[in-house]
Amino acid sequence: MSYALTVVSFTAGLFLGMLVLLEVGRRIGSRRAASDPEHLTAGLGAVDGAVFGLMGLLVAFTFSGAAARFDARRQLIVEEANDIGTAYLRLDLLPPSAQPALRESFKRYVDSRLAVYRSMTDRGAALAELAESARLQREIWSQGVAACQAAESPATTTLLLSALNAMIDITTTRTMATQMHPPSIVFAMLFGLALASSLLAGYGMAIGKARSWLHMIGFAVVMAFAVYVILDLEFPRLGLIRVDAFDQLLVDLRQSMG
Repeated sequence: MSYALTVVSFTAGLFLGMLVLLEVGRRIGSRRAASDPEHLTAGLGAVDGAVFGLMGLLVAFTFSGAAARFDARRQLIVEEANDIGTAYLRLDLLPPSAQPALRESFKRYVDSRLAVYRSMTDRGAALAELAESARLQREIWSQGVAACQAAESPATTTLLLSALNAMIDITTTRTMATQMHPPSIVFAMLFGLALASSLLAGYGMAIGKARSWLHMIGFAVVMAFAVYVILDLEFPRLGLIRVDAFDQLLVDLRQSMG
């Protein structure tokens, strides 16, 4: 099952679960109102306030964290494009005879990096492309070291190898950034609090004689959609919210290499 379908199924299940618990809570409240109407809501203000307050805090926390990580991943794409571009430009410092092989390796390397991100929906293919990128990194590094030794210029060695090192390091940073997410227990707690809030909200609606479908469906839709957006922000290459547009920087860089 694809990631997008999994998230849609998850949020649809949350929506339906909230509707069910809103109705369950309402029926429990109706029975309580029939037997003890004077104490239907006695002492519930503090409980409702605590649960809904915690729910709001958790939604704000997870949304803020997901949005921050989304922006950080976009920034890392810019950094990688800049690092590769800087290293490629510094090849001009090498003797002309050493440049063609390195430039060709750079082209294959950028192609490999783009292939990694385009294959993120297939974990096996992404890992294979990541391994190819690592192999090309070692190849470029070896070629760069050999070319610097042949150039016999400390300034060239310092400038080129530092740029190559930054280009290699950013791949590790980007790889780890894709794996940075809140612990699963946070999402489980978010799911559980949404259901618990529905139960309490339904109980509170028992005061009215008729169901307010607008409020019930509206509450469930808003909460389920908020959870969906949070999950989509956490995995921006698999759902509807994506960072793919920033990959154009690498595409443009590759085209500039000829």
